[in-house]
Amino acid sequence: MLMPKRVKHRKQFRGRMRGKALRGNKITNGEYGIVALEPAWIKSNQIEAARVAMTRYIKRGGKVWIKIFPDKPVTKTPAETRMGKGKGSLEYWVAVVKPGRVMFEISGVSEEIAKEALRLATHKLPIKCKIVSQADLEGGAGSEE
Repeated sequence: MLMPKRVKHRKQFRGRMRGKALRGNKITNGEYGIVALEPAWIKSNQIEAARVAMTRYIKRGGKVWIKIFPDKPVTKTPAETRMGKGKGSLEYWVAVVKPGRVMFEISGVSEEIAKEALRLATHKLPIKCKIVSQADLEGGAGSEE
């Protein structure tokens, strides 16, 4: 499971997920990618499940990049605990994902294999996603301006 080696603060505020992703919204390494269409917290085990699904399908061919990292700690108070008594203990780590963020990239395999591997990975994620190619995102950015 992905998690930071060490952090400055053990517990964090929840924060908000307003607006679109300003960074990480282009395909930089691979040829095809998964883009988030909704804001969400993606848990480290969901990232791992998507990675395993992709690498299993491409069978040691090609290369996979994970473009998100779970660096936000999420705390939870134990069940049947009364109000008060402070913030709960750390339960799991999440990556904050905004719409437009490229989460995974893949290259080195044919288009059909890449699209199917990415499709399998999207089923492991808790949000609506879109499979895009490098050409799609370049064309999309040019037409908006």
